[in-house]
Amino acid sequence: MTGPEKIVVVHDYFGIRGGGERVALSLAHNFGATLMFGYRTSETFEDDMFSADIRDLGLPSIFQKPGLRAAALALRFQASRHTVQKYRTRIFSGVSAPFAAPEPGSGRNIYYCHTPPRFLYDQKDHFARHVRGSPMRTRALEWFRTAYEAAFGRMDVVVANSQTVRERIRTFLGRDAAVVYPPCDIDAYKWIGQDPFYLSTARLSPLKRVDRIVDAFIRMPDKRLVVASQGDDFEMLKRRAADSPNITFLGWVGEERLRTLMGQAIATLYVPIDEDFGISPVESMAAGKPVIGVAEGGLRETILPGETGLLLDPAFGVDQLVEAVQAMTPGRALAMRSACEVRSVLFSEARFIAGMHAVVGK
Repeated sequence: MTGPEKIVVVHDYFGIRGGGERVALSLAHNFGATLMFGYRTSETFEDDMFSADIRDLGLPSIFQKPGLRAAALALRFQASRHTVQKYRTRIFSGVSAPFAAPEPGSGRNIYYCHTPPRFLYDQKDHFARHVRGSPMRTRALEWFRTAYEAAFGRMDVVVANSQTVRERIRTFLGRDAAVVYPPCDIDAYKWIGQDPFYLSTARLSPLKRVDRIVDAFIRMPDKRLVVASQGDDFEMLKRRAADSPNITFLGWVGEERLRTLMGQAIATLYVPIDEDFGISPVESMAAGKPVIGVAEGGLRETILPGETGLLLDPAFGVDQLVEAVQAMTPGRALAMRSACEVRSVLFSEARFIAGMHAVVGK
């Protein structure tokens, strides 16, 4: 049921079990809100994670592919502005969802920004190298940027998910933002023990640099790596590690299995390029497991070097990653357990909801 007092949370789509998806689900649950999104796939959260009041815009699968998805979703959300306008408070999460924001004055538009679109701003050159250019694509990107910035301008309040993203917003969009860190269900992650393996949960795409993690363990046949994720590089990385029986690829796993793996690992590895925030390291710390990360992006805000993990130089190579894994012995990881668990409390769901209530209540 919609009405003047009802809140709507508008999120891009549910295609993986990522931090942005968790934010949208937490907001919808804790605010008793309608949850609107572009589409859902079988690789995301289980049905019982979703509230009864959902609005699936049903983007056809042909448009769900990278390269088409953002623009197709933007058009679908843009066409839904009249529906979103019926709600007094609207919270937008994602890159395309803000296109659904009505003009200011008829309610409040609140944008929880995970990052300004990286393919338009800070990682524009990276995406240009990986996608074939054409005059049509250039025009589409120009349209998307103009429309995104117009949607951004319709926001009454902007919230960044980290100081890293706050700086990107200032740099590329010329506006300040409040910072409310995303939620981690810290009570769901527990230290179980130490089985002889290290864990990677990052999506398998170039910006996550899981290829370097795989290459490091190819050089360390005596150490085991479990990769619990999937992505565009899945098949390529499996072929790369075909002769390394110490490396196991599980694909996406369910929530319970993920938590068990986290609780059993020696430590986790997470080394993306200038990550927005990165919920995986927080989940790892909640399970009492230190993180081998990189000193850039949101990881500088979550991991305490030498206390809850190790941070590599942003220009690290495979050699440095090998050294870090060898340094993170079971004994050293165990010694970091308490500090990890304490650190994770700063990113609890309770703190997130308190922060968002302060924003919504203004």
